[in-house]
Amino acid sequence: MKYITDYHIHTTFSDGKATPEDYIAPAIEKGISEIGFSEHLALFKEDQDWLMNPGNVIAYLDYIDKLKNRTEKIIIRKGLEVDYLEGKETETAKFLDGLALDYRIGSVHYLGEKTVDEGPDFYTGKSFDRLFVTYFNMVGMAVGSGLFDIIGHPDLIRIFGYKPSFDPEPYYRRLARQMKKNDVAFEVNTNGRNRPLADFYPDRRFLHLFSEEKVAVCVNSDAHMPSRVGQYFDEAYRLLKDSGFTSVVTFSNRERRSVPI
Repeated sequence: MKYITDYHIHTTFSDGKATPEDYIAPAIEKGISEIGFSEHLALFKEDQDWLMNPGNVIAYLDYIDKLKNRTEKIIIRKGLEVDYLEGKETETAKFLDGLALDYRIGSVHYLGEKTVDEGPDFYTGKSFDRLFVTYFNMVGMAVGSGLFDIIGHPDLIRIFGYKPSFDPEPYYRRLARQMKKNDVAFEVNTNGRNRPLADFYPDRRFLHLFSEEKVAVCVNSDAHMPSRVGQYFDEAYRLLKDSGFTSVVTFSNRERRSVPI
C-alpha cells in the first residue's frame, strides 16, 4: 500500500476555509498516512489578510499539538509556509529557529510589494520574460538560504498561464541543481489544477530534470478547503514515476526520510 502524505494544508489560521479538524476525515478517506498543516507566514507583511500574524504562531502550534494528541487514525505534522523575502534571511531564521516544526515550506509569492498570484493585473504592462527570470532567481535564493526543507510551487509565476518567449528548460535544470546542492526538497503542487494554469507546479515537462539531478520530492495539495485534500494525487504519483522518481520524502522534526512510490 502506498504511503501518502499531504504537507501543504491551509486552515482558518491563515487563508483556509475550514478548521484543522475539518481536514482529518477527508484525509483518512483518501488513504493519506500523514497530513501536515502549513499556514502562510511572511514576516513584515502581516497586514495582509491571507497571512497568519506572527504573534499567532505559538497558539497555532499549540492547537495542532492538541489535535495531534487526540487523533489516532492519521499522523499529523506541524509546518509553516514561509515567504522568502530577500534581505530578511537573518530575521526569518531567528524567528523560525525557536519553533518546533516538522518541516518548513519556503515559497516565493512577492516580487516587490505585490504577489504574483494576486491577479492578472500584476502582469499588465510588464515583460513576462523578465518576471519569469526574476522569479526563478528569487526561488534560487530561497533554496540557497538554508531556511527551508521544501520549496513550495517553485514556478508559481505560471499561475495565469503566461509563458516566456524563450525555452525555460535551462532555468529548471539550474533550479534542480541548486536544490540538490542545498539538499532541499520540492513539491509537486496539485492546486495548480484549480488555477487558470490548470496544471501542476512545477511544469510537468521538466520534472525529469529534477529526477535526473536526484532532487527529493513530495506531493502536496495546497488545499484551502477539505474537499481538496489529496486532490489529483493519483495523477501526480503516476507523473513522478513516469519522470523517473522511485521515492518521495516524509518529514518529522525536520528530519527527512524516503519512502518508495
